[in-house]
Amino acid sequence: MSLLDRVDSLKAKHAALDAALIQEARRTLPDASKVAKLKFKKLEIKDELERLTKS
Repeated sequence: MSLLDRVDSLKAKHAALDAALIQEARRTLPDASKVAKLKFKKLEIKDELERLTKS
């Protein structure tokens, strides 16, 4: 997998997590632990994207 493919894949995962966060927030009673896990995964992906694009 090339660097561009990896970056594209991570961006897609980040967008999917963002959509999942929005969907969870729209629920009457959002699951706080699920929201926290989604946010943590988004942050991990963002950090990896930054590492890949800086190198």
